[in-house]
Amino acid sequence: ATEEDRIMVGSADSFYATGIPDTSVEKWHIFRKGKGLKDPDTGEIIAYEAFFLGNARLVRPGEPANLRVTLAKEEIGIGDRLLPAPPAEIISYVPHRPDQELSAKVVSIYGGVNEGGPSSVVALNRGKNDGLEIGHVVALHRNRVSASVDSDGRRTLTAVPAERYGLAFVFRVFNRVAYALVVDSSKSVIVGDSATNP
Repeated sequence: ATEEDRIMVGSADSFYATGIPDTSVEKWHIFRKGKGLKDPDTGEIIAYEAFFLGNARLVRPGEPANLRVTLAKEEIGIGDRLLPAPPAEIISYVPHRPDQELSAKVVSIYGGVNEGGPSSVVALNRGKNDGLEIGHVVALHRNRVSASVDSDGRRTLTAVPAERYGLAFVFRVFNRVAYALVVDSSKSVIVGDSATNP
């Protein structure tokens, strides 16, 4: 619930939440459930995204507990979820290419958009299980098929060689999914593009 029956809350607003058992946890992250990420090779759901909305601080424990929004990246509403904020972690990395051959695909562009570009975050259908780690740099390729009409009026499709158009830096890795920041791109990134060794 929100104070004064508002539909959405933002920075410095208070709200109420249920199911907060540990009163020693003061800082919380707020998320909204996202879509399932489907592996384009197998059609299997390999992960579910959660969109980060902001941070909150526990003001008063109880059922319901009272919290105050300390950071709002987007509007926060009833039904959004809370998780205890983990301790800050400083990660040391050196950008490098993957040691083994990588064949991944872009399965999602973070934020629910259809296209991305430099500074966009993309989800790849490969992760720790496939040898990906924080610091890996991958090349982005577009696999294209050229469509034309032949002399008989029939539509023909011709495979065109994959074209490398950008680079992405892997910054978060899960077992079957990795997130990468597009650091260089000469054209838009779309779902289905390939990510390989640079």
